[in-house]
Amino acid sequence: MSWIINTLTSTIGRKVIMALTGLFLILFLTVHLVGNLQLLKNDGGESFNLYTQFMAHNPLIQAVSKGNFFFIFLHVFVSLTLYVRNKKARPIGYKVSSGNSNSSWSSRSMALLGTFILIFIFLHLYGYWFQLKYVGEPIVQMISIDGVSMHNAYALVAESFQIPGVVAFYVIAMIVLGFHLWHGFASAFQSLGLNHPKYNGIISGLGKLYAVIIPVLFMLIPIYMYLNNAG
Repeated sequence: MSWIINTLTSTIGRKVIMALTGLFLILFLTVHLVGNLQLLKNDGGESFNLYTQFMAHNPLIQAVSKGNFFFIFLHVFVSLTLYVRNKKARPIGYKVSSGNSNSSWSSRSMALLGTFILIFIFLHLYGYWFQLKYVGEPIVQMISIDGVSMHNAYALVAESFQIPGVVAFYVIAMIVLGFHLWHGFASAFQSLGLNHPKYNGIISGLGKLYAVIIPVLFMLIPIYMYLNNAG
């Protein structure tokens, strides 16, 4: 047990936890995007509703989902402890190296960016997951596909994405997520000691590519649904 305590109380240990939870959340984010892209299919929402039905009733997916919530809060908690410790000492931030002159704005603003993303997650969960799981009818309609009764999750999403303020907030949140990933992806590998002059450029390039493509695809969904159903 002593090594666990030492890990949780040391700066290096906490950065390792940040890196591992961050990489898990990146993987989950990718899977979540694949599911959300079902919203763009021109089938009246059938694919997305079948996807949400599967996600809601598959035991393995539910276990991973609960683990995801745990890792989100662990990621946030550890980041806050690092932020407080760094403010008391010196601005090391999210990277192993220090110094504002050699760091990007995103690396110096990880706490601010992460806080905004956390607010978005809470609002997103309330507007979607909470309505499906705990409210249901009459806010969420029930439909039947192939004889299986399920919530019309597609209609809930489509209705929310007809509100300009919701679409704008979603897009802003994805831009913030992009900045967070811009630094966090490569930093995770660095914190785990998986950095080498031969591969650093590749890791950094992949991280920046990921930080652009994933948020852009996410924000494409509400923009397309808003424009497609406008009027």
